[in-house]
This record gives sequence, C-alpha cells and structure tokens, in this order.
Amino acid sequence: MIGLHELKIVIRGAGEMATGVAWRLHRAGFRRILMLERPAPLAVRRTLSFCEALRHTKMTVEGVEAVSASVKWDIGQAWHREKIPVMVDPAARSLCRFRWDIFIDAALAKINLGTTLGDAPLVIGLGPGFTAGTDCHAVIETNRGPDLGRVILSGAAQADTGVPAEIGGYTNERVLRAPDTGRFKSARRIGDRIAAGDLVGRVGDAEVVALISGVLRGLIMPGTQVTQGMKVGDIDPRGDAAACHIISDKASAIGGGVVEAILSVYNR
Repeated sequence: MIGLHELKIVIRGAGEMATGVAWRLHRAGFRRILMLERPAPLAVRRTLSFCEALRHTKMTVEGVEAVSASVKWDIGQAWHREKIPVMVDPAARSLCRFRWDIFIDAALAKINLGTTLGDAPLVIGLGPGFTAGTDCHAVIETNRGPDLGRVILSGAAQADTGVPAEIGGYTNERVLRAPDTGRFKSARRIGDRIAAGDLVGRVGDAEVVALISGVLRGLIMPGTQVTQGMKVGDIDPRGDAAACHIISDKASAIGGGVVEAILSVYNR
C-alpha cells in the first residue's frame, strides 16, 4: 500500500484558501504537493497565499515554504527540500503530463472550471460548483457556519450567498471593490491601519475609499487589471495587524476537511 507521504497531490489555485489546504496537508505529512496558478494571481490576502512565490521566487506561510517552479525538475527539487512548488498552469495541463493520486480544485470560482471524476483516483472540489458523485468524489463545504469544512460524499455544497462573512459587525462594508475596470493602483500595504474615508487606491480616476476603520488585511497586487465590482482588498475592523500573517479559521477548517477526505480513502 502506498504511504501517505508518497501520494502525489495537485491543487488548482494557490490563493488564501488553497494555501490553507496545502499548509494543512504539509503539516499532516503530505510532502508531494504541486499548486497550479494563473500568470497574474488575483489573491487579495497575499501575505497568506503561496501564489506569491511566483512573484518573489518563494513564499513562507506559518513556517511552510512554497517555491516557484517551471519544469518537472523544479518540482522534484522542491519535494526533495520539503517545499511546495507553485507552477503557472491555469488550465491544469499538468494533470495530463504527470500521474497524480489526488486532484483538489481549490480555485473557488463558484463554478466548475472543467474538473471531472477522471482527473485523478481521488478528486476533491471546494465549495459551490461541484457535485460529489458527478464531477468529483468529495466536496468540502466552504460556507461559514456549523457545516464549514464538512466532507460531502453525495450532493453539492451550499450555494454562494454573495455576502462576505461578518467580522466585527461588518459584512459588505469591510470589502474593497473596484469602482471601474482598469489597472488597480495603490501605495498602501497589507497591515496598514486605515480610517473610514481614507483613500486606499484608484482604478483610473475612480477612487477606492475605506468605508470602515481597521487594518488592511488584504490588497490585490497593485498594477493588476481588474473589472468593476471585483474584490481588491478587505479591512479587518478588529485592528489586529498580526492576523494578516495567521491562517484564518475558515482556511484551516477547509484544509482539515480535505485531510479528512483523503484519510477516509487511503486509511481504509
């Protein structure tokens, strides 16, 4: 029987939630993980996203390091050093190039981007857009509440509510959105303290203004092409800058669900 540390796992996405999954897998002893991202990642909570390795060669989140990879040799080298390789491959063509034991679609696109049951012996989808037994073997609930992180073996996750989770009594107010389509510009940094009414950035001549006070917990990479209404940042009204560097309870719970789903199959 194959050892857990030998299982080859590929994850679509390397944003905050995908990083929480990869981090928990790595901490649980899984060492052969590959993450696939788009050329220009759209992560907002970049201090907690392994996709930043594509911009900075490497990225460390709570003691686990990810590194940029471009060829098969890079992947092997990263695994040898117990690091997580991140590769530009938005279409997930690596699924066909290599043999994988597990495929995790963690893009959180709210729709299925083409994932099928035949992509790997075990296919796991995160959140809305997947149906266990139809296009994947297991779905992990991503909606906050009593079912967050639950493994679903038949059926789908809860529908997207479109409402951000409440923090400090705020929901939509804490999310910064692009007022127009264009390049996002900002001189702010994640961790900055923000007051209601402060200018956070611009898209063309349109301003992105904070509606509440707190700490800038997330900010899309300045220079990114955005569309009107896209999330470009978020403010934590609790004002704790340290939270910008700690994996969220949501990401951790989802990661725990993925670990459970894998162990339920390979520990039989």
